[in-house]
Amino acid sequence: MLKLCGFHVSNYHNKVRLALLEKGIAFEEDSGVRPSQKDDYLAKSPMGKVPYLEVDGTRLCESEVILEYLEEAYPQKPLLPKDPLARAKVRELVTVMELHLELVARRLYPGLFFGGTLSDGTRQSVEKDLAKGVRAFTALAKFGPFIAGRDLTLADCAAAVHLPLVSLSTKLAFGRDFLEGMPQVKPYLRMLAERPAFAKVNADRKAAQEAMAQAKK
Repeated sequence: MLKLCGFHVSNYHNKVRLALLEKGIAFEEDSGVRPSQKDDYLAKSPMGKVPYLEVDGTRLCESEVILEYLEEAYPQKPLLPKDPLARAKVRELVTVMELHLELVARRLYPGLFFGGTLSDGTRQSVEKDLAKGVRAFTALAKFGPFIAGRDLTLADCAAAVHLPLVSLSTKLAFGRDFLEGMPQVKPYLRMLAERPAFAKVNADRKAAQEAMAQAKK
């Protein structure tokens, strides 16, 4: 039995969870795990991050590594195309969304969500770098009807958790959604949200966010 460890507010945890649910893989979950730099946690996840996956006494960390393992170990319902070039195009989309959209927008999070400050320098650098990321994403995304084309792939699992954060953080920081120039994004995300796996993950994320907000009061 696989065991996924993390928490329901983490977009990287949820990305892996979506893949597990869509592939129909039986798994256990510990959703009470938080990132930590303590020695006992680093023994489980060397970078101190979530999620990590327990597999027969072995632990895997880094969400993309976990997803690659799931594709190889559970090929019955693939979330990557068979063709090597098509597989690479899906990975390309995931890389752009994670490194050049969400990771850039993440620089805004301390000032927006965690009580920090948001300097003009940070705003300017994020705006400049996000413009490049959005340009690349616009060139690569297919919406046909899924983000990489006809079939649901790992790129959709990534898009579902990363794109809403990019939209929210840029609205709050700049007064506009940096993805608003792509009218396909909102109906695409609504389409994904109607799938049972995505609906469940979204509901659990909202419940976890509400619980965290109540705990702070």
